[in-house]
Amino acid sequence: MKTSVSSYSFASMMMKYGDTHLTIIEKAKNIGFDAIEFTDLDVPEGQTELEYAKAIKAEAQRVGLEISGYSISADLLSGSGGDLDKEIERIKAKIDVAEALGTKLVRHDATFSFLNNKRGYNGFVNVLDRLAYGCREITQYAKSKGIRTAVENHGFFCQDSDRIELLVNTVADENFGIQLDMGNFLCVDENPATAVGRCAPYAFNLHAKDFIFKNGEEGYPGAGFMQTRGGNFIRGTVLGHGIVPIKQCISIMKSNGYDGYITLEFEGVEDLNFALQQGFVYMKTHCC
Repeated sequence: MKTSVSSYSFASMMMKYGDTHLTIIEKAKNIGFDAIEFTDLDVPEGQTELEYAKAIKAEAQRVGLEISGYSISADLLSGSGGDLDKEIERIKAKIDVAEALGTKLVRHDATFSFLNNKRGYNGFVNVLDRLAYGCREITQYAKSKGIRTAVENHGFFCQDSDRIELLVNTVADENFGIQLDMGNFLCVDENPATAVGRCAPYAFNLHAKDFIFKNGEEGYPGAGFMQTRGGNFIRGTVLGHGIVPIKQCISIMKSNGYDGYITLEFEGVEDLNFALQQGFVYMKTHCC
């Protein structure tokens, strides 16, 4: 597997020191990563998103770093004011940005919320056809550009392994799969290894993320922790410092024939330079 790092991991550096998607490329290269994955681009004033994407591609080529993917926010239930066709067209424009970046993979969200933010009779199976239609339209457009598309297991509503497996099989297009995040299953209190085992055959990309876990009966642990759907608490941490069975998940992926990127995603409170360096060492030692 090749090592990659999500630009999201650099968020605190970008906020604190004014780094940009351009400046973090060389930082990722210097740590030792083979590639970098970008999330929604923060476009400088006076530039279009396509122009900025081309500049990022040029900088990555200059330092010799691959661009492993482009991850974008989307919501096929509530996005674009609930207008599904409009949201699909908005996401298709992001596919064009991915093409300018030179990447062959786009991860877009499926949804974060119930339609119109009202629960009503909008369980997952009730909106499955709508989600599948949107994903299918997007991936067919991306296919014309040689780009594959994927959803990720996050956002609570479309996070469980059985739900994303069902979505992929309902879309039923070989160009559409999963950006599999081994840590995110803890957000819905699902065993990561069991969930990865279910989803591994559909994985186009793999995120390595770790969490510290606290039982909900102990009460809120403090700043930095988020509550899971089942009332427990988790906090992002340095890869290898938490409870995610990373080596077991990697073994499962390899047994399913996966040989793509493994992308570090750090969202903890620890020092960023330490976290990225240690995360890279852990990946090289135990995952690749």
